[in-house]
Amino acid sequence: MTDPKNLSEAEWRERLTPEQFHVLREKGTERAFAGKYDQNKAEGEYRCAGCGQILFESDDKFDSGSGWPSFTEPAEQSAVAEHRDTSHGMIRTEVTCSNCEGHLGHVFPDGPGPHGLRYCINSLALEFEPED
Repeated sequence: MTDPKNLSEAEWRERLTPEQFHVLREKGTERAFAGKYDQNKAEGEYRCAGCGQILFESDDKFDSGSGWPSFTEPAEQSAVAEHRDTSHGMIRTEVTCSNCEGHLGHVFPDGPGPHGLRYCINSLALEFEPED
């Protein structure tokens, strides 16, 4: 199987919908309250829409009121990478998939739980796998 980090732009375009490509490969953002997982309350795993890696668990999902799925922490810290983002005149922390380097969203220091973090993630960057 091809390492997702080595896929060409054309291969990514074949693998993803145009909307997913915009978010995952071009660092786009979906509109608030438009994503299919913002209000999802089912139990299960949230995987990267680009490569299938497990990123977040439903037990760590909460309703932040932001309009995007929000999580207190990743399923495993190694599942995501964080990068300084100075785009749009702001200083933020971008979150990417550690396996395929796809853009997921951002993490903010205003969440609940022991770490006080809110991983604000685009639904288009995720695929949900319900618990059996």
